[in-house]
Amino acid sequence: MEYIPRMETIQIVLESELRVAADRAARHLRLNRSQLMREALREYLLRLETKAREERDRKGYAKNPPELGEAQAWESEAAWPEL
Repeated sequence: MEYIPRMETIQIVLESELRVAADRAARHLRLNRSQLMREALREYLLRLETKAREERDRKGYAKNPPELGEAQAWESEAAWPEL
């Protein structure tokens, strides 16, 4: 059985230039306006979530900085293998 998400109709207000640009992008990508807006909103929310995680990590490392040489054991894991 295929999952079909429940959709809701909302109204948003856009500057005319933004609407025109969105319509142009939607045509180029062969999406309708709603599909484009959903994808754009998902990407934006994901970026916000990533920024929040990065900020949380920055604060954590600022509060408890790693000790000198602590990460050296992982250097070989981070290196790209020689081809």
